[in-house]
Amino acid sequence: METTLHSLYLGFSVALLPANAWYAFLGCVVGTLVGVLPGIGPLAGISILLPVTFGLDATQAIIMLAGIYYGSQYGGSTTSILMRIPGEASSVMTCIDGYAMAQKGRAGSALCISAVGSWIGGTFGVLVLTVVAPPLATIAIKFGPPEYTALLVLGLIFLAYMSSSSLIRTLLMACLGLLLGMIGIDNMTGHFRYSFDLAELGDGIGIVPVAVGLFGLGEILSTPSADAVKNIITPRLRDLLPTRQEWRESAMPIARGTLLGFFIGIIPGSAHIISSFLSYALEKRVSRHPEEFGKGAVAGVAGPETANNAASTGAFVPMLALGIPTGPITAVLIGALMLHGISVGPMLVNEHPDVFWGFVASMYVGNVMLLALNLPLVSLFVWVLRIPYAYLYPLIIMFCIIGVYEVNNSIVDVWIMLIMGVLGYALRKFDFDPAPLVLGLVIAPILEQSLRQSLIMSNGNYLIFFSRPISSGLLIVSICLLVLAAVSFVLKRKDWRAKLAEAEAGEVET
Repeated sequence: METTLHSLYLGFSVALLPANAWYAFLGCVVGTLVGVLPGIGPLAGISILLPVTFGLDATQAIIMLAGIYYGSQYGGSTTSILMRIPGEASSVMTCIDGYAMAQKGRAGSALCISAVGSWIGGTFGVLVLTVVAPPLATIAIKFGPPEYTALLVLGLIFLAYMSSSSLIRTLLMACLGLLLGMIGIDNMTGHFRYSFDLAELGDGIGIVPVAVGLFGLGEILSTPSADAVKNIITPRLRDLLPTRQEWRESAMPIARGTLLGFFIGIIPGSAHIISSFLSYALEKRVSRHPEEFGKGAVAGVAGPETANNAASTGAFVPMLALGIPTGPITAVLIGALMLHGISVGPMLVNEHPDVFWGFVASMYVGNVMLLALNLPLVSLFVWVLRIPYAYLYPLIIMFCIIGVYEVNNSIVDVWIMLIMGVLGYALRKFDFDPAPLVLGLVIAPILEQSLRQSLIMSNGNYLIFFSRPISSGLLIVSICLLVLAAVSFVLKRKDWRAKLAEAEAGEVET
């Protein structure tokens, strides 16, 4: 305990430096705006701003980008409540009862409960992260290459299984990312691979042009360019305080959403979306008045909004302790640290304590900032919603091009971004999720290295993965997940993943 407190002291001494606090604030503001604007989302926002972090140190970069992630979970509720348009996918469930409360004149209460629930969920997640991540990293240090290979394989398959899209399509995208990650110089032999005689590809395809192309440019190309909706319910500042009855009705949903969201966040997949979906279903099941859901139930706002923020924090546990991304957002964050020469994994705590603990402490600071920002500045965010996309999107595209070129001063990176933008657009049109591609690209060098080291240890015998208890156990779990997915496919059974896909598409029951 004393060691943890001393580490937190180190973290706050880093996070509260004026420059670091400024980037935490900037990340929170941008994240809220990203969440408010429909069609952008945290993944696109982080990807677009990734080139900006190239001139920052590692701590400032991760603090700002993480602020965008959990800040977007706060902002997404604003449009859900005021317009019935989810600013972010995890806010889909909030649309149902949040907008119904707004129509009853309780928009301010819904926004306040959402903000407080988000703060509690996010802060609890950081507290558990503080306690759990260092011991987990200590255990992971004892992992050898076979165990690490099996863990990465399980992460990929778990991500595919938890995805709302087709398992086969998700795995195909992940494999494509792994193949793209093999481009460049072979670290073991020094030979060029798949570089097409382009010297710029010697270091491989960078995470920046791929992420910006797929999620920045691709998202813009896929989103209809229409003016912002004018029909917006604007709450007054004096109406933001909920009644005592509303506080009582939100207390237990916030508590349940906090626990549910955090533990789901640790699991690979779209945790912030899944947790919101499951929290709403749980609250409706345990409620004494389930008939009120869809008509302005306080629990239908408090539970999902708390859960998605707790999940976004929980996702950092495997990322920081194991170096395993639980989804595309954490994959991009790992890529950002790799750009700054920092390897994310079990050694991060010991080798870069200022980065690790500064990042953890910044989330305490960031959640307080978001609570202070979101309620007084509601009117400002409503004004942002009125900006026509015809003005907004060209500026974003220009920013993408300049940012990607600035990282390496390479026109090849710009072309890669443009190709990935078109690819991202095409993938969405054919119902392929591009997110696993980035995940595969990020973990490709780690997976390849651990796999080849394992085979060197066994003289090329693949049975090494089944001769060691931990690696064999992880691979058996992976096989079981594939079997479960195959059974659902063969029986053509509509499982929870299909229902989740409907929820993400906005096809929710009211």
